[in-house]
Amino acid sequence: MNQKENMKIIITGGPGMGKTSIIGSLKEMGYSTVPESGRDIIRNQTEICGDLLPWKDRKGFAEEMFHQAIEDFNCAGRHDSLTFFDRGLPDAIGYLMLCSLPVPEIMWLAAKEYRYHKKVFITPPWKEIYTHDEERRQTFEGAMATFEVMNTLYRDLGYTVIEIPKTVVSERAGFILQETVK
Repeated sequence: MNQKENMKIIITGGPGMGKTSIIGSLKEMGYSTVPESGRDIIRNQTEICGDLLPWKDRKGFAEEMFHQAIEDFNCAGRHDSLTFFDRGLPDAIGYLMLCSLPVPEIMWLAAKEYRYHKKVFITPPWKEIYTHDEERRQTFEGAMATFEVMNTLYRDLGYTVIEIPKTVVSERAGFILQETVK
């Protein structure tokens, strides 16, 4: 692993399990962060009455997430500081798998080429904090299925998946920082 890969850290898991709050905490601490692209895509597509939405065109939505993930990866590579990602490129693959859609070979190749820190952090299912909204329409059961797919996928891609403890946001962020430097 080269030094730049070692600086790109993914936080993944099911929706509504605290990833964005953890990313926000890390950002407040002064770390570079990359927000989840899915929500931005949904907002942008809704504004322009587009179809690249998970409830209209799942394949197109996944492809858009994939392209954004590559752009985010490349942008983060321009500096030499820790960057925390709210989901990574493999999450687009996981999304297609959840939807029982074929994963294009280019995505598998990219997942092997664009490598992040060897440790990937995953938020476990946590019913007490789960919420859904207009952009996050999955049920808690869907969020649990997402956790399972991401956990397996990242392991299959050769990453060490570390479950983030169910505790307050600041302690979750501190746990990630502590585990990253080990």
